[in-house]
Amino acid sequence: MTQPTDPALMSAETLLAHYARRALSPVEALQAVLERVARYNPWVNAFAAMNPRALQAAGESEARWSAGRPLGPLDGVPVTVQDLIDLAGFPTRRGSRTTPTAPAREDAPLVLGLKAAGAVILGKTTTTEFGWKTPGDCPLHGITRNPWDPRRTAGGAAAGAAAAGAACFGPLHAGLDAGGSLRIPAAFCGLVGMKPSVGLVPQWPHGAFAPVACAGPMTRSVRDAALMLGAMARHDLRDPLCLPDRPRDWLSGIEDGVAGLRVAVVRRFGFEAPLDADGAAALAAAARLLAESGAEVEEADPGLPDMHTLFGHLWGAALARLVAGIPAEKRALLDAGLVELAERQGAMRAIDYVAAEALRLEAAHAMARFHQRHDLVLTAATPTAAFAADQPTLRPAEALWRDWAPWTFAFGLTGQPAIGVPVGLDDDGMPRAVQVAAAIHRDDLAFRAARVIERAAALPLAEPRNASPPGPG
Repeated sequence: MTQPTDPALMSAETLLAHYARRALSPVEALQAVLERVARYNPWVNAFAAMNPRALQAAGESEARWSAGRPLGPLDGVPVTVQDLIDLAGFPTRRGSRTTPTAPAREDAPLVLGLKAAGAVILGKTTTTEFGWKTPGDCPLHGITRNPWDPRRTAGGAAAGAAAAGAACFGPLHAGLDAGGSLRIPAAFCGLVGMKPSVGLVPQWPHGAFAPVACAGPMTRSVRDAALMLGAMARHDLRDPLCLPDRPRDWLSGIEDGVAGLRVAVVRRFGFEAPLDADGAAALAAAARLLAESGAEVEEADPGLPDMHTLFGHLWGAALARLVAGIPAEKRALLDAGLVELAERQGAMRAIDYVAAEALRLEAAHAMARFHQRHDLVLTAATPTAAFAADQPTLRPAEALWRDWAPWTFAFGLTGQPAIGVPVGLDDDGMPRAVQVAAAIHRDDLAFRAARVIERAAALPLAEPRNASPPGPG
C-alpha cells in the first residue's frame, strides 16, 4: 500500500519515524490535522472541546526532538480523549446537559500516561450521554456523523473518537468500553477498537458501568493500538482495582502470527445473536485468513448463560442508579431513551441484581475454561453496518441485543481483552469488522491475531471530501 504523504493521514508509528529523521515536525503534523478538523468537523461533529494549548504542546515536543531528547514513545503524536474521561482544565460533561461545567482539576490516569509519553492532546471527543447507547448522538452535542457516509451514525458510545479516527483528526483516540462502546464505533468507521483486560488500564473516577468498563485505544492500525496501550496501561494508586505496574511493549511479538494457535469461531453467547449476510461473510473471511496463516480454526460453543439478559440487567440497573442520582428538576434534560430504560429497570430487586452479578462471574469462569482449549475466540463485531444517524432511539432494551451490541457485551462481562478489526467494505462501501478475543491477560494474543487479519484485509481510508454534509440536525 502506498504510504500517505499528508501528515494527517499518517499512523502514529510513521509520524514518530519522521520526527526521528527530522523529516517532519510535531507542529507540522498538528497543523495538518487541524486543517482537516476545520474542513470536515463542522458536519462530522467529533469534538466536545478543542485544546487551545495543543499547538504550544506540539512546539515543546518539536524542541525536544530537535535536541534529540523525546519525552516518551508518543512524543508529538496528536491524541484525543473521550468526554467521559477527566482532562485537567476541561469540564467532563459526559454528553449531558445535566453535568457541571466546572473544569476537572486532575487528569485521569490514562491521560497522565499519554502526557508522560509526550502525546499532544488535541481535544475531547463526543460521547453518547453517560456512554449509555450505540447511536452516536447526545443531548449536549447533537449527532456525530460517520465520515464514510454522513447519513450514517459513527456509533457509540465513543462516537467522536471513531469519527475523528476515520476523518484523520489524529491517529490515536482514547475512550471507554463496557458493552462495546469502543469496538462498535470502530467497526462502523473502519478502525481498530480495543477493550483491554479488566484492570490493565487504571480508571478514576469510575463511571456508571464501573464493574465492567475498561479504557482502551481506538486507532487506524493494530500496531498503533498496541503502541498507545503501552502508554495507557500504567498503575495509578487512585484505582485500587488496577493491576500492578508492569510496563510492557505491546508491539513486541505482535508480528509473530497465529501458526499453531487454536481459534474458536463462536456464534452463540447463550442466545441467537443477529447477523446480516455481509457480517457473516466478513466472519467467514476472517476465519479463512487465520486458517491460511496456520491457526487451527473450528466452530465451538462456550456454553454461556443468556448473556443478553444478563447484560440487560446490569446495564439497566447501572442506568437506573445514574438517573436516580440526578436532581428531579434536571431529568427532563436527559436523553428520553435513557429515562425510559431507567424507569423500566429501576424496580429491580436487590436479590435479582446480586444474582446477575453471580451469573456474570460464572460466565467469566466458563470462558476461562473455554480458553484452556482455545487460545482465541473469533466472532462478528456488529449485526449490521452503521445505521442511519438521524433515526430515533426506540425500545432501547430490545435494541441493545438486536441492533447494537449483541456481539460485544459478553466480553465486557467476562473482563477479557477483545479487539475489533476491519475486514472489508460491503456493497454500499461501508466498513465491516470482526472481533478477536483472548483469555484475560492475554492481550498479546489478541493483538497478534488482529494484526494477521489487518495485514491481509487492509482497508482504504474514508474519503469525507466525497461526502455531502446533510441538512441541519
